[in-house]
Amino acid sequence: MELIFLGTNAGVPSKDRNVTSMVLDLQNKQKSMWMFDCGEATQHQILHTRVKLLRLNKIFITHLHGDHIFGLPGLLCSRSMGGTETRLTVYGPKGIKAFIETALTLSQSYLTYPLDIMEIEDAGFLFDEEGIKVSCEALSHPVPCFGYRLEEKNSPGKLDAQKLKAENIPTGPWLQDLKQGKTITLPDGRAIDGKAYIGPEIKGRCIAIFGDTQPTPNALNLANNADVIVHEATFKHEMAEQANSRGHSTTVQAATLAKNANVKKLILTHISSRYLPEDYVELLKESQHVFSHTEIASDFAIFRL
Repeated sequence: MELIFLGTNAGVPSKDRNVTSMVLDLQNKQKSMWMFDCGEATQHQILHTRVKLLRLNKIFITHLHGDHIFGLPGLLCSRSMGGTETRLTVYGPKGIKAFIETALTLSQSYLTYPLDIMEIEDAGFLFDEEGIKVSCEALSHPVPCFGYRLEEKNSPGKLDAQKLKAENIPTGPWLQDLKQGKTITLPDGRAIDGKAYIGPEIKGRCIAIFGDTQPTPNALNLANNADVIVHEATFKHEMAEQANSRGHSTTVQAATLAKNANVKKLILTHISSRYLPEDYVELLKESQHVFSHTEIASDFAIFRL
């Protein structure tokens, strides 16, 4: 999997950063891509990446503030321009359906593909598809806001090549059956149980992607033991009171959550436009002082998960 950041600024764009959007490239057999938020000009940002609208089949909106949704109508229409017919599903808080349908109706736009809009009113399980279970958790912001937790299923263990060699089990088409734990009979007559040659299951990855939020107990449920969390850090910690009063978090508050939730990596995004590129070093230091495995996302940054 790869996480591709298309916009990392909070509120308004700057010369260096666009407003919020990111894409998770699942790199699976279906070649699926899932988008999280879609701020203004997201489709223009896509032109500078390898993200393909045809491969985009799910969009998750965290909340209905403009810097997270104003790019959505245009992107939906652009996806039609090539005659795309593959289904797209949008998930988001109540009101996202009216926003999309109003924009498409008033602009007399039409789509060439089926569009499903799933409005979320309560936290909990959303779906289990493509080997990933997706759930959501309510956050603390002036408008209803959700974070999304993606839990990948465990993968079968790998065949123990050294054990196969040590027991003189030759290569052949039967290896595929052994990988599935089946019992096979070799040409020399030996019966081989595949389960005896398969290593332990490979643990699936867990990713938590937050919307805008001040610190909240629900955040711990969303982030608990995740491999990666993507969390806003709108302000330096010296502005904690102002940040929280607006439903936002600071660098230190995001890092404290990562530490308490026992996560492996924290990626900060949604940085206030008041901060210039030369300020990012200080922002990162604040967070790393609490949680060392912290990085700050920039537009077009790609993180291998």
